[in-house]
Amino acid sequence: MKTNVLDRVRRTCLALPEAYEKVAWGAPTFRVGKRQFAMFLDNHHGDGRVALWCKAPDGAQEELVASNPDAFFVPPYVGGGGWVGIRLDRGLEWDLVAGLLREAYAEAAPKPRAAKVRSG
Repeated sequence: MKTNVLDRVRRTCLALPEAYEKVAWGAPTFRVGKRQFAMFLDNHHGDGRVALWCKAPDGAQEELVASNPDAFFVPPYVGGGGWVGIRLDRGLEWDLVAGLLREAYAEAAPKPRAAKVRSG
């Protein structure tokens, strides 16, 4: 299952303009330019989660965690910067996950690329 989930994350992220994957801290990260917008983690430090950590717009982390604390969480290290953790082992609709990845990309990308992704 985990490989299939990571493959799906890769396809979604790498379909975004000029996005690329780089392994950092032993995990796949996804970037645009020099900026990271998502990271895939499988049992990070024994937390038992298959998850994404994603850059998020102001206020999104709080809203998502409050709306569904079983699926969304404040990740360590980057959570203080507003990033959101997304559990991929909780049956979330893929359209929602893909939308959050596009939003994370738009938060990290240069304005012209971000505008293209946000406008669809």
